Amino acid sequence: MVELFIQPERQTTLRFNFFTIQQMKTTVEAIHGMKGRGEKIAALTAYDFPMAKLLDECGVPLLLVGDSLGMVVLGYPDTTHVTMAEMEHHVRAAARAKPNALLGGDLPFRSYETVSDAVANAKKLSAAGAEFVKAEGGREILPPVKAIIAAGIPFCGHLGMLPQHVLEEGGYHLKGKKEDEHARLLDDAKLLADAGAFAIVLELVTPPVAKEISENISIPTIGIGSGADCDGQILVTPDLTGSFPWFTPRFVKPKANCAAAIKSAVTAWKNSLNTPG
Repeated sequence: MVELFIQPERQTTLRFNFFTIQQMKTTVEAIHGMKGRGEKIAALTAYDFPMAKLLDECGVPLLLVGDSLGMVVLGYPDTTHVTMAEMEHHVRAAARAKPNALLGGDLPFRSYETVSDAVANAKKLSAAGAEFVKAEGGREILPPVKAIIAAGIPFCGHLGMLPQHVLEEGGYHLKGKKEDEHARLLDDAKLLADAGAFAIVLELVTPPVAKEISENISIPTIGIGSGADCDGQILVTPDLTGSFPWFTPRFVKPKANCAAAIKSAVTAWKNSLNTPG
């Protein structure tokens, strides 16, 4: 057996018939270092074991068990219906893939309204296998954010369009067009970075504002519908793969049509049952 050893902080092992390779586990520090090198960060959502396994085998460095699972897996109309129990369940499923990617989980709606709730629920996701947690908001959630980080759990911010606020805002709207929104987004990004967040998702932020934020904070920005100048990009995986054909965001260009492939395979199999021979 041939063995190749690398000495990262954390390692996983891939076993083949004739050799063993030690692969580096992606860490928060590694994600931060990608911004320093100008290397774009690819991030995708994963809600279960097979998807986490497949995406990890593609070398995606950051995976998020997002509360978007409420819509694309559980059939809810929006993310406000997702519970802590459901998030824990799906984080555990994805974590069983033991990905080399950094794996995180969303804190669901109303799970971080108080400092005590935020820390307790972040610990639940951590115990389920999340290596970081993400929550929506800026200055209004700073006390919970600081408490989560103080508890030793890495935190990723989320600014711009906040899906958990869809009901009060009456839909999904582009942010940063107005000067007061622009200033608040920039200030909130700086506040989250100063509080110790390791990255910030920018969702539906006008591209010029997303670019300005990215250039003015030291931590990575990961955009979704916010232009190409963020430090990385994240998509809901069913949007990328065309496996949720009933709705696709306007800013997404699917790279496959998995829904059509599944329908074709099922139809061919069903028809074969009535074909002689």
